[in-house]
Amino acid sequence: MLTDIISTADHKMALTVEHSKEEFATIRTGRAHPAMFAHLTAEYYGAPTPLQQLASFQVPEARTMLIAPYDQSAMPAIERAIRDSDLGVNPSNDGHVIRIVLPVLTEERRKEYTKLARHKAEEGKVAIRNARRHAIDACKKMEKNKEVGEDDVIRAEKKLDEITKKHVEEIDELLKRKEAELMEV
Repeated sequence: MLTDIISTADHKMALTVEHSKEEFATIRTGRAHPAMFAHLTAEYYGAPTPLQQLASFQVPEARTMLIAPYDQSAMPAIERAIRDSDLGVNPSNDGHVIRIVLPVLTEERRKEYTKLARHKAEEGKVAIRNARRHAIDACKKMEKNKEVGEDDVIRAEKKLDEITKKHVEEIDELLKRKEAELMEV
């Protein structure tokens, strides 16, 4: 029973690390990549639709992104979604594809993105610690109901601490890599 609680907590923590990885991918660096547009949606036939479902993305150069809509009628909605986003880019439309040239990041903007990355990392760590707390609460509840012994709960807490430390270190490593990527000129 305690092993189920521990494995569930480990799974939740691993999902949190994956979510943090996805969140870091949406933060713009000096290079263009399709993950920057992962959180954007465009109004398509009255429904908000992710851009990945509306178009293909190509990166011909380091700071240039080409977006080719599958349906040409979706082009204005895609352009509007990109323009209204927090990416700070201005898309240009040639009738067939949308071209986005990413401006060079200023030092101030890099620091802003670094601060955002740290905030997302902290959110991930909080989620991991919450999963640990819920697992420990479940273990203590089992002890209170005399389903397991005190020694088993202490061992489970130690195991949960190890798992928590491992996942927090993974998020710290992701953050360190993202900060290095952001500060690279």
